[in-house]
Amino acid sequence: MFLRAVTLAGGIAGAGAFSQFPEYSQQYTQRLGGAVDELSRVVQDFDASATAEGLTREDALEQMVGTAFVQRRRTDMQNLFARHKFLSEDLEVLDNAGPFTRAYHAGRLRDPEIAARAWAAYRPALPVTFEGAVFGGVGFLAGLAVLGAVLAVLRWPFRWRKPAAA
Repeated sequence: MFLRAVTLAGGIAGAGAFSQFPEYSQQYTQRLGGAVDELSRVVQDFDASATAEGLTREDALEQMVGTAFVQRRRTDMQNLFARHKFLSEDLEVLDNAGPFTRAYHAGRLRDPEIAARAWAAYRPALPVTFEGAVFGGVGFLAGLAVLGAVLAVLRWPFRWRKPAAA
């Protein structure tokens, strides 16, 4: 009886945890969109400056030599362009995805800075949407299965013991 109660508690914990995914992933995606928008503004500004001088982005970067500051700024811009591309690709996939598809692409919730900020602002809530209920159900079953398996492994060495005679 005790083990069933513990297993049920594991199921409830799993339901609570999994049911939060749709809202968290939505908040992550919103923050990702804001980050991409801001990076796009910087990229467009750099490209406009390069174009005004008759240069491509690559040509403009190649001309950023001389002082240590300018070299550092060149490296910063190269990193910014790479980050913009990386985050834009993630946003393109996540922005058009519903909660179930976002779960399939959960690996794209990977930017540590955005994830940390989304998590810091996130407040768990009771899911009242269909997807929240489905994720809660899956989490409940996963929690039952995981805790049930752990308890089964822990009980395994004792299953051949004979009960003590009264």
